[in-house]
Amino acid sequence: MRDFFKTPEETYFKLSPDGKYISYLKPYKERQNLFIKTLADGKEVMATSFTDYGVRDYSWTYNNQIVISQDVIALDQLKIYALDLTTLKLRDVLSFGTNVRFTVLNRGRFNPDILTCSINKRDPANADVYRLNIRTGELKPYLINPGNVTDWFPDADGRIRLVQSSDGVNKTILFRKDDNSPFKPIIVNNFKDLVRPIAFTGDKNNFYAISNINRDKAALVEINAETGHEEKVLFATDKGDVEDWGYSKKSRRIEYVSWNDDKAQIHFLNDSAEHIYNNLIKQLPGNDVKVADRDSAEEKFIISTSTDINPGSFYLYESNNQKLTKLGDVNSDIKPEELCSMKPVSFKASDGLTIKGYLTLPQGEKKTNLPVVVLLLRNNLWSRTSWGYNAETQFLANRGYAVFQINYRGCVGYGKAFHSAGFKQVGGKVQQDITDGVHWLIKQKIANPKKIGIFGSGFGGFSALYGMSFHPELYNCGVVQYGLINFFTYIKDAPPFLKPYLKMTYEMVGNPETDADQLRAISPVFHADKIKAPLLIFQGAKDPRANISELNQYVRELKRHNVPVTYVLKENERTYFRSEHNRTQMYTDIEKYLDDNMRGKP
Repeated sequence: MRDFFKTPEETYFKLSPDGKYISYLKPYKERQNLFIKTLADGKEVMATSFTDYGVRDYSWTYNNQIVISQDVIALDQLKIYALDLTTLKLRDVLSFGTNVRFTVLNRGRFNPDILTCSINKRDPANADVYRLNIRTGELKPYLINPGNVTDWFPDADGRIRLVQSSDGVNKTILFRKDDNSPFKPIIVNNFKDLVRPIAFTGDKNNFYAISNINRDKAALVEINAETGHEEKVLFATDKGDVEDWGYSKKSRRIEYVSWNDDKAQIHFLNDSAEHIYNNLIKQLPGNDVKVADRDSAEEKFIISTSTDINPGSFYLYESNNQKLTKLGDVNSDIKPEELCSMKPVSFKASDGLTIKGYLTLPQGEKKTNLPVVVLLLRNNLWSRTSWGYNAETQFLANRGYAVFQINYRGCVGYGKAFHSAGFKQVGGKVQQDITDGVHWLIKQKIANPKKIGIFGSGFGGFSALYGMSFHPELYNCGVVQYGLINFFTYIKDAPPFLKPYLKMTYEMVGNPETDADQLRAISPVFHADKIKAPLLIFQGAKDPRANISELNQYVRELKRHNVPVTYVLKENERTYFRSEHNRTQMYTDIEKYLDDNMRGKP
């Protein structure tokens, strides 16, 4: 069990801007800590030695300082430190409550001690922009949020010249030429349309963006910042939304874009980037290859690789001599030859819409009448499952289960029409897509109809509870991790920084006032009497989106209706279980639970 769910051995590799050092996280006393390696001699030092809570995030500055954030769960604090590479001394910089969100927007190239960052400490619902001196801890306001700005986009020098505001439904992009000019609106669109600025181009006041305005699939475009007009389409495909990109800060241009069809696809806009990629593919055949970081000169690159049966490795690539050096593995205990390939599948929903997903079959001769786990790992309702390594998928397949993952209507990546088809259908056609998928598996004779379990996290936990409540004939057991049980409290108790998106949530999911009957009809908390099969629930007590007292009451109601429910509440955990011990114990419990409920039935 630990092989699948242990803390990564080495991960989150980054290059110092001068290209002389590599940093990464690896465990020390079961906590993620920061390590630094000098490229000239290969010497490694442990830069932090946290034993209570590990490093959450970190970033380099241009004078070899490292800014580190740490989530102190027991105290509900977010702590910010700075580390000087020459002395390896850690300095306290800032400390906030956990409802405060701290985001680095820009690292000062000309004044490396100064970071441009957004923090919602003044008003929990609105982030302001500050200049943070990491040597002194001085925090100077740069831009005060007027109350509707949701995103800030700095230029290469850290000046905020582009912002996005929202009234909850409509989004407006505003531009200013310099710090002394007022922001003026240039683009207005509603929640169904997307314009996501990436970065300014190298000339004129133009910027790159991902946009689906006047098209179904999001494309890479160039927009005139003074007029808001789309000047050119740099890349578009009818196979899916452009979702990712590679941007060169040195040349200020987009080098490549990627999108997901059945697997990740890539298109190059720059010959030198394509040349580097082709060199990497020759040396790393069969891998999904990505650039994770680069130095300022863009001569050294951190490369990450992975497949559906390999959690991956990290490499240093030096473009001057095309040298590739392995840095470390995410998890060397995983043996790819013992794992199972993830196959793209599709089926027709009951209303004729094509739904895509993935099927992972256990190794062996048998391909029919298998025990199946419908796996719905969804922290965000609209996120999609993509081809690649997933520990839960491989763990379940390794234990002999077929694993079925469904990208129901509403998921992003398939275009605007498919995404909007899920609006106001959270408990309707979205769930029907999942049900139709299970019936398709049975019809294909892949699934043993008497051995189907459903396993969901977040919104997927809601889907698991919904399926067990309203289709009890389909599932003989369920597993839920931090599941959404009540849309009323989920919307009402949204953290302050999500308040600007509430009206959008009303339009996409439902309004607690005008759609109260619909939300009550689909929220599992009101239907504890409908579940008949065994249920296993895991929850972190410090999860900021969970209403623990309501969940406790729900579990009591399940027990009152004689539902065989097992409830595991971990005190010092948030949404995800960060303790390796707790994580290993959770999946050990899941393995035994599935074995008891899926193996013992004829």
